[in-house]
Amino acid sequence: MNIYETERLLHEYLLFHFATPEEILPWPDGPRSALNFPIRTVHDLLSQETLPPHPTALDLGCAVGRSSFELTAFCTSVVGIDFSQSFIEAASHLAQTRSLPYRRHEEASRYTDALATVPAYLRTQSAHFEQGDAMHLCSDLGSFDVVHAANLLCRLPDPLLCLQRLPDLVNPGGQLLLTTPCTWLEEFTPRDAWPANGSTFDWLEHHLSPHFTLEQRLDMPFLIREHARKFQWSVALGTRWRRHT
Repeated sequence: MNIYETERLLHEYLLFHFATPEEILPWPDGPRSALNFPIRTVHDLLSQETLPPHPTALDLGCAVGRSSFELTAFCTSVVGIDFSQSFIEAASHLAQTRSLPYRRHEEASRYTDALATVPAYLRTQSAHFEQGDAMHLCSDLGSFDVVHAANLLCRLPDPLLCLQRLPDLVNPGGQLLLTTPCTWLEEFTPRDAWPANGSTFDWLEHHLSPHFTLEQRLDMPFLIREHARKFQWSVALGTRWRRHT
């Protein structure tokens, strides 16, 4: 079974995307700089000053949609695509109603009822969600002023297929926002599809530099809560690339 279609992962991602810092991390000495990752991947990487009038955006691997909604603060329209049907259904529900109940795991068999809510400043009516495969996107998807793909590449069976499509998806002068924790695992990606020399950044630069100029590189910590006493702390490689004109 695809783990991204399970109720457990759906609720973990709703928590990751929409919970307050206090709901995620009850410990005062915890790594708070790693919170709000789906918000920071937009606000810390996007160059707002260079956006054209009425910009459009694509969010690849959008999960339950928080980054897609954040992009509506800057873009006229946003398309979010994810391989998980349950994630897309959740994001679409949030776009229509702005809230969705879920359960937060505390420990053992104990859960707390919670509510994912889209902040009022975000224009949910500007976001549209659809199920799709980042390695095999439809040919008539079009191109965008901003393409955002957070922590997607190292979860694809053939990430090169996605990288090779990116130049066609970004308008000339447009921005490509990428993050990856570089956690290459054979359960998701066969070893022969990993970066050849072991450096994810070198691999990205090799395949993207013929079409893009690197403008920004950031280390971006993030925290995923499994339950109140167990967390995944990771540091993603964040980059912004400018499409050649």
